[in-house]
Amino acid sequence: MTLAAERPRLPFTRPNLLDLAPFYEVLRREAPIAPVTTPAGDPAWLVTRFAEVRDLLGDKWFGRSHPEPEKASRISTAAVQDGPTGSYETEEQEHGRMRRLLTPAFSAKRMRRLSGHVQELVDGYVDAMVADHDATADGVVDLHAHLAFPLPVAVICSLLGVPEADGEYFRALSDRMATFSGDDAHAAREEFGRYMAGLAEGKRAEPGEDVISDLVAAQATDPTFGYPEMIRLCVGLLFAGHETTVNRIGLGVLFLMDNRDEWDKLAADPDGRIDAVIEEIMRLGAPGDLGLLRYAHSDVEIGGVTIARGDALILSVNAANRDVDVFDHAETFDPDRAERGHVGFGHGPHFCIGASLARTELRAVFATLARRLPELRLAVAPDELDVRTDHITGGVRSLPVRW
Repeated sequence: MTLAAERPRLPFTRPNLLDLAPFYEVLRREAPIAPVTTPAGDPAWLVTRFAEVRDLLGDKWFGRSHPEPEKASRISTAAVQDGPTGSYETEEQEHGRMRRLLTPAFSAKRMRRLSGHVQELVDGYVDAMVADHDATADGVVDLHAHLAFPLPVAVICSLLGVPEADGEYFRALSDRMATFSGDDAHAAREEFGRYMAGLAEGKRAEPGEDVISDLVAAQATDPTFGYPEMIRLCVGLLFAGHETTVNRIGLGVLFLMDNRDEWDKLAADPDGRIDAVIEEIMRLGAPGDLGLLRYAHSDVEIGGVTIARGDALILSVNAANRDVDVFDHAETFDPDRAERGHVGFGHGPHFCIGASLARTELRAVFATLARRLPELRLAVAPDELDVRTDHITGGVRSLPVRW
C-alpha cells in the first residue's frame, strides 16, 4: 500500500457512545476511501460511504483471507478481526460450506419456533429485575447484568449445545479476546479454542440436537472440513452469537432513553412499532469503532482509488449507515423513516447468518420492556456510563436504570 505522509490513526475520538466522531462525516464527503493507520500501527484503507461499503461487502475480489498472511496489515492487538482468517486458496469453498451447514440452524423458520422460548427467558429475566428493583432502597438495577448479558448467552448456549453454566467463563474469554491487550488476547483465543475442542469431543461421544453436534458430524464425514476450521467456526459462533446482541440491547436502550418520544410511542404500541424500532437500532447501533475487515484479492480501482492486491480495508458500517446521501437526517433516531436497507447485518454473501436470531431476541427484549416498564429511565447521566473503550466491539459494562 502506498503510504500517505499523514495518515489519521484509528480509532477516532467520538463525543459519546451514541454519536460518531465528526471526522467520519468529513471523510465520507471528501475521501470515502481514505488511507489510515490501524490501532495496531499498520496501513489500511478506511471506507465510509454507504455505496462503497455495501458494494465491497458483496464483492468477490475482497475477502477475509490474505494471499500472503505474514505480510498482512494487522487491525488491532485484540484477537478478533486482528488480521486475516481462513485460507486464501479455499476461502470461497469454506464460506459456502459454512453457510450450508449453518443456514438450517439459523433459518427464519427455526427462529420463529424459538421465539416462544426467547420470550419465556425475557419474562423471567425481567421478573427478576423487577424483584431486585423492588428490594433496593434507591430502586436502581443493572439492566446489563439482569437482561442484556444473560439473554443472548442463554439463547446461543441452547442453540450451540454449550452448558449455560459456562456462560461467565466464556464471557470472560470473549472479553479478553476482544480487548486491545496483545499477548493476553491471543492467549484467551487459544484457551477458547481448547474449551471448544473439549465440547466438540464430548459431542462426538454423545451427540445432541445442537449446532456443535452437527458440525462435529459434518467434520467427521467431510475430508475437506478440517478440525482446526471446525473449532475456529465454533469459537466464532459462540463469540459473535452473544457479544454483538449484548451490545445491541445496551445501545438500543440508550437510543430510546435519549429519544424519549420514541420510547413513549413504543410503550403505547409495542406490537405495532417494534419491528421499525429494531431496524433503527440495527442501523445506528453497530458496536465498535472500527468496522469489518477485508483484504483485496486482486488489484482493483474503486471510488477513484487504486487498491492493490493484499491491501487491508476497514469497512465502517457505522459511517455507512449514517450516510446523509442515503438516509434523510441520518444522525436522527427515527423508526418511521422511509429508508431501509441498512448494512447493520452486512450485505451480500456475508450477510449475517444470525440476523433472524438477533431480531428475535431484540424484538422480545424491547417489546417486553416497553409493555411492562413504560417508565424506564437511566439512573445515571450518559457520560457516567462505564464504556468499554479498549474493546473491539465497544458497549457498556453496566446499565443502571430505574422506573
